[in-house]
Amino acid sequence: MPSVRWNSSSMRSLATFAVAMLFATAAAAQQPPTSPNEKPDGAGEQTVTPVTRPAAAADVATAGGDSGSDSSLRLGVGDLLEMSVYGVAELTTKTRVSSNGDIYLPLVDYVHVAGLTTEEAQGVIEKRLTEGGFLKNPHVTLFVDEYASQGASVLGEVVKPGVYPVLGQQRLFDLISAAGGFSEKAGRSITVTHRSQPDKPITVPIARNLADNPDSNIDVSPGDTVIVRKADIVYVVGEVGRPSGFLMDNGNMTVLQAIALAGGTTKTAKLSSAAIIRKGPTGMTQTPVHLKQMLSAKTPDMPLQADDILFVPTSAGRILAGRTLEAAIQAATAVSIVAVRP
Repeated sequence: MPSVRWNSSSMRSLATFAVAMLFATAAAAQQPPTSPNEKPDGAGEQTVTPVTRPAAAADVATAGGDSGSDSSLRLGVGDLLEMSVYGVAELTTKTRVSSNGDIYLPLVDYVHVAGLTTEEAQGVIEKRLTEGGFLKNPHVTLFVDEYASQGASVLGEVVKPGVYPVLGQQRLFDLISAAGGFSEKAGRSITVTHRSQPDKPITVPIARNLADNPDSNIDVSPGDTVIVRKADIVYVVGEVGRPSGFLMDNGNMTVLQAIALAGGTTKTAKLSSAAIIRKGPTGMTQTPVHLKQMLSAKTPDMPLQADDILFVPTSAGRILAGRTLEAAIQAATAVSIVAVRP
């Protein structure tokens, strides 16, 4: 049998041939990536399949926080969207969701996105670009610049009433904090009306220390309305140390409590002529208060109601008949509201 002699040149040629065969085999087993700008032949016959988003596009989707890619949020009327297509800068655009839930985009015309998450809307746009023969396997990114439809209204006794965005999982105290907290006249209850149940408002009690009642920190959804109730006020005017309006912390206050908050009576007060001025369905009424006997524990204390005016007249000089009511009302309109809670 004839022998084969291998020299160094033959060995190098064989090694080169083997390396070339390995590269050819790997290339045949892996499909080369397609440029996003290349228009495919017969694009209408292709099926759009989910693809892994390139790192550059993922960075765009997460820029500015997680709000633009939170799958729990749904797009709605008025939302401002920014669309970009990976590798096709010419298609980058900003558009706002119209009143019928559509957005207008280059090439694909109008696309209905209301009620969809950002991921679902991205998929719809990618499909339109593919089926229209504009791009092959496009990578679309939607970022929500402004969630106009994802806000909750915070009204009533807060520092800054308004509409605040509800992004992701939000709770009641988060919205109250965004609105600047409670005002000095805030009551001890909040009414929350969920958009899904407008006929079933929920009344949430608020403890003096919010941490004492964590159950009040309920979930809040987009479209909800939060109203912080104004505290009931009792006015104490006339011959007292500090004529003021006092907040009723829990809706209960008595005559003696109100007098104590007002710093007691003065030396010139006519205790036997004190009165409660109250507005009823038939107009203003005047109820005598035997304050001197109350202070001596000879007469039981009397409860006050919201917006009552406790008037303690002066003993210096006579007050004309019928002028007590007018004087009390005028004094009540001039006093300041004091956030002193019993």
